Amino acid sequence: MATDSVHAKQSGTFTLGGDLPVHRLGYGAMQLTGPGIWGDPKDPDEAVRVLKRALELGVNFIDTADSYGPFVSEMLIRKALHPYPKDLVIATKAGLTRCGPNDWRPVGRPEYLRQQVELSLRHLGLERIDLLQLHRIDPKVPLEEQIGELALLQKEGKIRHIGLSEVTVEQIEQAKKIATIVSVQNLYNLAKRDAESVLRYCEEHEMGFIPWFPLATGALAKEGGPLDELAKRHQAKPSQLALAWLLKKSPVMLPIPGTSSVAHLEENMAAAAITLDPADFDALTHAV
Repeated sequence: MATDSVHAKQSGTFTLGGDLPVHRLGYGAMQLTGPGIWGDPKDPDEAVRVLKRALELGVNFIDTADSYGPFVSEMLIRKALHPYPKDLVIATKAGLTRCGPNDWRPVGRPEYLRQQVELSLRHLGLERIDLLQLHRIDPKVPLEEQIGELALLQKEGKIRHIGLSEVTVEQIEQAKKIATIVSVQNLYNLAKRDAESVLRYCEEHEMGFIPWFPLATGALAKEGGPLDELAKRHQAKPSQLALAWLLKKSPVMLPIPGTSSVAHLEENMAAAAITLDPADFDALTHAV
């Protein structure tokens, strides 16, 4: 497929929180950092090119976090894209602290969450964060204190909407007693669907579901496997079909495939133009 024919709007639109319309195929900015999601990228110029190209391809939903780098991803977004287009929605997260490469530790103390939101505002060059997601629930801190602080920041005008990450249906319902929750970001892909009940809940309550690690395909993509065979028939990559499957799976699904390469970005975005017929969708659904 020619790159100039690809546009993220082909993936459809979802409105976050009732007032933030985004193209459903977005971009996840975690991989813009160094190894272990730590430090600066090997090629900062390519990282900037990736972000600029994402917007050219119609992406208007970018997902990042204070802990990516830490802060490296947020600062690259500002460097590449600020001043931002009016329709660009930048979602970030707070609640995981870093002690080194691949080291992630939940910290949900209210004062820490407030500090990180203030730093994200500064690093992104924003006056208000469109979507702030609690990166993980800290089991050592009462949930009402964690969500309560985000609700207070929302009341102060520093957060527009609140989301959650890696939660159960029960935890979502607990959080909703404290604040309005508009999205959930859980691990979900063609090969791993443990969050199926959470996805169904998001559909029922018109909440965005943001699957992280959306491109994992496992043995399905091996030569001769169901994804491999279907990809050849569609003249597409297995990863593109994995994204197309997610988009067809649910109208609230907002995949955010990440990459540090312009070529890979263009390949991912081409998935927006792929339409799986019911038979192909069912074949992939039941292949696991």
